[in-house]
Amino acid sequence: MRKLKVTELNRLTAEEYKTSEKIPLVVVLDQVRSLNNVGSVFRTADAFRLESVCLCGITATPPNAEIHKTALGAEETVEWRYYKNTPDCVKELKKNGFYVCAIEQTENSIPLETMELSPDQKYAIILGHEVKGVQQEVINECHCCIEIPQFGTKHSLNVSVAAGIVIWEFFKVLQIKRI
Repeated sequence: MRKLKVTELNRLTAEEYKTSEKIPLVVVLDQVRSLNNVGSVFRTADAFRLESVCLCGITATPPNAEIHKTALGAEETVEWRYYKNTPDCVKELKKNGFYVCAIEQTENSIPLETMELSPDQKYAIILGHEVKGVQQEVINECHCCIEIPQFGTKHSLNVSVAAGIVIWEFFKVLQIKRI
């Protein structure tokens, strides 16, 4: 088995990416403080051709050298918007027909593996602060909360790891008609 060279991967150019069809999924980062997490989310959003990323509150925005370290240029291809207040972002997404889901452990959260997704629906997922999670006022605005099952001693995952897991689950359903 031979490892492929980068030139053999047939990836889109930045220009092709910008005009390509995207899956109807937006990632919202609510008060995420780690620039590495922000960059990693951009890179994952690029990999799965997400519609956009919304950066809210204290979450840093491009251009930023620390974000670029992990995004590797994805912050230049993936559409993004900044909102001072996450609830304003959620309200706008809902107004535009997105079904909004916080990735959070709540009383009535839906286990990720049982979440029923429709390929005809637009979705937004919200990931929160590395210690505090998604703000309660943001959860109050969401259609639902999704919980990633965990079976060890820890009660949470790194923001970018959680994003990757959830994005992959959504991509498996949403990409069928889109890519």
